Amino acid sequence: MAQSVNDRRRINGPEESFPPVFDDEDDDEFKLKTQRKRGPGDIRPIFLQPGLISQANGSAYIETEKTKIACAVYGPRQSKTTTYSEKGRLNVEVKFAPFSCTRRRAPMRDAEDRSIGVSIHQAIVSSIRLELFPKSTIDVFITIIENDGIEGCIASGSLAASTALADAGIEMLGLVASCSAAIVGDGIQLDPTEAEARASSGTVILACMPALDSITSIWQSGQMSADLSLKCMEQCYERCNDIHSIVAQSLLEHRKTD
Repeated sequence: MAQSVNDRRRINGPEESFPPVFDDEDDDEFKLKTQRKRGPGDIRPIFLQPGLISQANGSAYIETEKTKIACAVYGPRQSKTTTYSEKGRLNVEVKFAPFSCTRRRAPMRDAEDRSIGVSIHQAIVSSIRLELFPKSTIDVFITIIENDGIEGCIASGSLAASTALADAGIEMLGLVASCSAAIVGDGIQLDPTEAEARASSGTVILACMPALDSITSIWQSGQMSADLSLKCMEQCYERCNDIHSIVAQSLLEHRKTD
């Protein structure tokens, strides 16, 4: 039998079709001029909510425009290793959601996930009194829901992890605040987006405990002079004091509502 002209099993496409339009990566400088509506010393507005995951001992959700991160803390619980340790162990695991980036990511963890996890671990480990939890493990699971630059993910992830640890009631020396900076042209821009970090010559991420006036971690990439690096650290540290008050206020409001 001859095949019908109109196949009912198929969905006929439109008579006219147009090719998809993709962003031009060469227009980054033009996008930077048109998209950044805040000053070079201003950071993106922060939305921070502790205690959103009821199954976890402590949790936090942070959103800074296009960067969205959820963090859950479990523990302290008995370590699975048989060897005795006088200090507890902190485990930080970072995972990107498949839809978090412009291109769909594989569900398996890769080197980028591990490097971000190491940076966040270094930022918050010195703030926890692990000597009070012998032979115990504290697990921190971070899910990046939307990504707008690795620098923002590390800074916001450290902030969410410290908030979730405090929400879990784990004894800490102080809350950790983190901020990033980038050298774009001849100036310093705080809290850079992915496009700004790509167009920069170097970036700095600083994590500290403002209550104790101590720095827990500094991460630098790219090329910059020693003077510019120190200026970036100074501006990040000043902004961390404002971020610290946001974290403390969010925890206080969460406890009042419980």
